[in-house]
Amino acid sequence: MRAVLQRVSQASVTVHADSLQTVSGAIGPGLLVLLGVTHADTAKDADSLLDKIIQLRIFSDDAGKMNRSLVDTGGALLVVSQFTLYGDCRKGRRPSFDSAAPAATARTLYEYFLEAARQRGVPVETGVFQAHMEVALVNDGPVTLILETNETAR
Repeated sequence: MRAVLQRVSQASVTVHADSLQTVSGAIGPGLLVLLGVTHADTAKDADSLLDKIIQLRIFSDDAGKMNRSLVDTGGALLVVSQFTLYGDCRKGRRPSFDSAAPAATARTLYEYFLEAARQRGVPVETGVFQAHMEVALVNDGPVTLILETNETAR
């Protein structure tokens, strides 16, 4: 699994369907997580990545140092499925998405990731799987990190 994390003061996802715009998820302070799934990913990978994300010390303490985690701050997650994180742009001018998991597999692990976060007591908002979305955010810092469970996937 691959995740792009952005520490945010606020973020939201708007979904466009049938000429209607609906905000499917919105958070205040926390992390926007763009989540990609590849063929070999498992629930174990999702758990490992989730635990890393929610325990990563990237929020400021009283001295202004990155010393607190999402769990420490009581922040929320806005999780957006993002198959394009597995886009391979090394050849030609059109990305190949062969490394991205099929939609059914990706949906299962995406939903597993969301439920696992909720079970850990983390407030979770989401986008809509396979929908066209607009993501709005205020990046706090800015702090943006990339995490991956399988380093050989790069």
